[in-house]
Amino acid sequence: MASEPDPDRLQALEKRLQQVKGKAAPERTNTVKGFSQGEVAWRMVIELVTGMLLGMAIGYGLDVLFGTLPVFLIIFSLFGFAAGVKTMLGSARQLARKAADEAAKDKGN
Repeated sequence: MASEPDPDRLQALEKRLQQVKGKAAPERTNTVKGFSQGEVAWRMVIELVTGMLLGMAIGYGLDVLFGTLPVFLIIFSLFGFAAGVKTMLGSARQLARKAADEAAKDKGN
């Protein structure tokens, strides 16, 4: 059968387990309270795609109205992309500011 376990190793293991149990559980990583990393990423993607789709819709509508199919579609698609990127960067700045404020508040306490 198996030999008797080494008592010194068992005591060392028990001490390590007590040290680990005594430590606080690691906090769940959140970008900002209430938003996980995945939610923030999807928000950014949705803002970018929405800007592009709105630009394409406006461009296509103007092209149908004036009879110049690809011109306004291309121009407003680029405008929509730029607007989506600008909105996405603004949201990122806002979330970073909130995270910095929360970190400062937590350090102050």
